[in-house]
Amino acid sequence: MSREKGKLGEPTLIEMNETASQSGEENNGFHLNSESRSLQYGEALVDKQHQSKDSVYFKDGVRQVDFVFSYVEDKEDRKRERRKQYEANLQKAGLELELEDKSESEDGKTFFLKIHAPWEVLATYADVLKIKVPFKVNDIPDNREIPAAWLFTPFRLPNEVMHPEPDYFTAPFNKSKIDFFLIDNKDTYFPNSTRNRIVYYIISRCPYNKDDKLNKDKRGIKRLLNNGTYTSAFPLHDCRYWTRSRDPNCENERFSLYQYWARFLRFYKEQPLNSIRRYYGEKIGIYFAWLGFYTEMLFYAAVVGLACFIYGLVTYNKEVWTKEICDENVGGEIVMCPLCDKKCGYWKLNSTCNSTWQSHLFDNTATVFFAIFMGIWVTLFLEFWKRRQARLEYEWDLVDFEEEQQQLQLRPEYETKCTSQRRNRITQEMEPYLPVTSKCARAVFSGATVLFWISLIIASIIGVIAYRLAVFAALASVMKDSPTNNVEVVGSIITPQLATSVTASCINFVIIMVLNFLYERVAIWITDMEVPKTHLEYENKLTVKMFLFQFVNYYSSCFYVAFFKGKFVGYPGKYVYMFSESTGLRNEECDPGGCLIELTTQLVIVMAGKQVWGNIQEALVPWLQNWWRSRSARSHPESLYSRWEQDYDLQNFSQFGLFYEYLEMVIQFGFITLFVASFPLAPLLALINNILEVRVDAWKLTTQFRRPVASKAHSIGAWEEILNMIAILSVVTNAFIVAFTSDMIPRLVYFYSYYPGTELTMQGYISNSLSIFNISQFKDNNKPDPDENPAWFNSSMITTCRYRDYRYPPGHEYQYLHTMQFWHILAAKMAFIIIMEHVVFVVKFFVAWIIPDVPSDVKARVKRERYLVQEYMHNYEVEKLKIQLQNGGDCICPQTANVTHEVLSECLT
Repeated sequence: MSREKGKLGEPTLIEMNETASQSGEENNGFHLNSESRSLQYGEALVDKQHQSKDSVYFKDGVRQVDFVFSYVEDKEDRKRERRKQYEANLQKAGLELELEDKSESEDGKTFFLKIHAPWEVLATYADVLKIKVPFKVNDIPDNREIPAAWLFTPFRLPNEVMHPEPDYFTAPFNKSKIDFFLIDNKDTYFPNSTRNRIVYYIISRCPYNKDDKLNKDKRGIKRLLNNGTYTSAFPLHDCRYWTRSRDPNCENERFSLYQYWARFLRFYKEQPLNSIRRYYGEKIGIYFAWLGFYTEMLFYAAVVGLACFIYGLVTYNKEVWTKEICDENVGGEIVMCPLCDKKCGYWKLNSTCNSTWQSHLFDNTATVFFAIFMGIWVTLFLEFWKRRQARLEYEWDLVDFEEEQQQLQLRPEYETKCTSQRRNRITQEMEPYLPVTSKCARAVFSGATVLFWISLIIASIIGVIAYRLAVFAALASVMKDSPTNNVEVVGSIITPQLATSVTASCINFVIIMVLNFLYERVAIWITDMEVPKTHLEYENKLTVKMFLFQFVNYYSSCFYVAFFKGKFVGYPGKYVYMFSESTGLRNEECDPGGCLIELTTQLVIVMAGKQVWGNIQEALVPWLQNWWRSRSARSHPESLYSRWEQDYDLQNFSQFGLFYEYLEMVIQFGFITLFVASFPLAPLLALINNILEVRVDAWKLTTQFRRPVASKAHSIGAWEEILNMIAILSVVTNAFIVAFTSDMIPRLVYFYSYYPGTELTMQGYISNSLSIFNISQFKDNNKPDPDENPAWFNSSMITTCRYRDYRYPPGHEYQYLHTMQFWHILAAKMAFIIIMEHVVFVVKFFVAWIIPDVPSDVKARVKRERYLVQEYMHNYEVEKLKIQLQNGGDCICPQTANVTHEVLSECLT
């Protein structure tokens, strides 16, 4: 069957395997067509009833199952014809197939098609995909020593679990130099993760029509799954996870991973990263390496954050201003202005004693230290991760794995949807491409869609703000015995402000979840519509869209509380209203204890709620779905419930599975860095969650999901740049939180500049920070209704009220204008922001400069390995020439630059 040339000049699937078939006998006879192989193993066929439940082989017990398709027979002829043609093309591509009849399945209606890739196919595509394989044992001594290694002994896994392997020099597989590589057993030479990766490459590009030239879009297993031709396609797990395999041929790495990695009781143990990489591939391995390293670094941030919280807990009884607020003779004598129109009455300052204590736990001198510490911690985390990642790249043979290699592997969807072709300037081969006009139109539509959904988030935030304004007035009227209305119940905890803040945060969290659910589908749809060229480009585009949306979705409410709430309220007699004064929705003021405690409340609810909801989604939902799907199979004998049927009843690990895991962790990273000055315990909550997250993700992958198709990755991709962006932004946000949301700067200005006594003390700070307003100057729409005022309020005796601001008192020539102290405080705040940002940024850049991204020993080993690879390849070519000349063969000049001119001259003469 003739086919067009593949992308970038590669031969197409069938052409490569037709060539492989013709050269099969020349490669030591390792190629066998379907008929000869069936004859060879015909005597070994066994009945399924006697085959082990854990068998991952064809019925002959020899050929390994690399992939499984499932389908249910129906009356639609088109689907049967597609399957017939597709399977015929798979066989032409060199794959071997075996069908399990529906009568042998546990539900009596599902067919299972097993796929095996013989050596010739694996070798051909290992050459195409440039898969690196060993050719010599690494003889470079590893002189790395771990200081105080005995301290880490309790956290280590035993060698029989880690399976330490000899280190090899590796090189891209070359089928024409097969004797150059270390091949002991061709059946086990390529690990299962590599085998299923190769098979997936074939089945995702194989056509399902007779003439591929007429319908280029009719190809690939993905389209066949979408149109219902097949119900599923997946590689097999290694046997069962809950017990050791009874099949001696089954390696059962899955059981080992479950026992020593996926169980929560192993939370303090290291992760077997090499085993994870061998079983699931480098992409999943690098995710768990990053998650584990992130969790390790969180431990240090959590310890410092806990120490800052304990400091606030210990010192809250020693601060003068907190004592003044709770003092009957100070805070009990200060009458505060109403917090809303009509429905809010006057209240006394000492009624906020509880919220003042709570605020001090997070708003103290340790806050500044912790904000600076987290700015440096973020830099150390990112720099040390780069070093860890560089070491993994070397150990996992990913040093030469560049994005350009993935450019050679176009997405099948891109190949089918792009009808135009042009010549590649580098390869000089014809390749599909998307015209610039079409690309621009798609990009504009995509951007407009993202902006529309972001505007929905902003609208929902405005709606929540309106809810806060309306409900606060209602709650203030209902809760007349709250601390802001009756000083006799100082011990009460629930206030209208707290009730409003908590309920608004919960509503905001529900809105976040709903918008996330809807937007995820929209983001995937518009990314598909853009037709990205490669899988890498697809992931990057989707990553930017999803993170931009979730950044606004999760953080906008926190930004509002931190930087806008209480900043634009005006003053008594001249309040600022939302939209207009006719709405009656007066801009809300901060909680009497300050806006910082409200930001903490918002952060705890959104962050903790997201983590709890995420763990429920990740663990409980797949477990329930699997339990429901496999309920009928549990009553059948084990011999009828085969390995592929067990995996068929598991959940499918989608191509976005890992994407959502990264997104969840990066959003959490934003919470513990952007707003950490308001909540030092955030790293501790994240640490507890991540300890659970590592094991939940491991348990989910090992027990509840089908085995993902292995894929390579040398880094965490676009997420690294996003983390860097968050790290830089976190310095700015924390500086502004300390300056404008916390009361730290006003206290320091008072302490050093405005205390009237001879000794520096904070006595009198509370009275100094409150301005005075004449009650008689209230407008009618601002005055509280007569029945809203507390019993102790006597309008003939009380003529003024206080409010949080720095304004001249009534009767002054500049009455109600800002005092000089206000401008001094504002200047101090701006100076603090500039100084803190510059100090942290200088330290960040200095730390990043002195810590190299790649460890020196790794650099040396990489250079040494490249030199030795070149030398051994050169010696291999020379030896090949010598053998050929000694055997009297014709001299064929080698097509390699490694052979010297002297050797070539000697050969030619």
